Amino acid sequence: MRVEDAPARSPPRLVIDSNVWISAALSPHGAPAQLIRRVLAGGTVVFSADTFAELEQRLWKPKFDRYLNTERRHLILHDLSAIAFWVEPPPAITGIAYSRDPDDDKFIHAALAARARWLVSGDQDLLTVPAMAGLSIVSPAAALQQPGFCL
Repeated sequence: MRVEDAPARSPPRLVIDSNVWISAALSPHGAPAQLIRRVLAGGTVVFSADTFAELEQRLWKPKFDRYLNTERRHLILHDLSAIAFWVEPPPAITGIAYSRDPDDDKFIHAALAARARWLVSGDQDLLTVPAMAGLSIVSPAAALQQPGFCL
């Protein structure tokens, strides 16, 4: 088999928690921003309506007004919406609680529905959930240490 005949590998799917997106937007040099750059270069970002709604709601909090202007926030949301792999987790997935904080389950539900390889978060309630069904839940710094992450 020639290399050009080999089937193309699809980029790994990832769910990224709202706190990571916001941290990356606020600080372009930290681990979250490094992770986002790597993901955008070689991964597929996954959102559900619920995970995107949380990002949107948090991004518009007044406490970020001095760091992110209106245009920047609109651009972030527009661009992410355009590139995302969208999922609607079925009741068989959404009916199961995984995290200590039920509000965080939407990220696990989206990841499982998309058959994502990674869920990246800075939230301890998610980071304490054990790996499942091929899904690893890791912090941005830990993700960057994983061999082959988003390659």
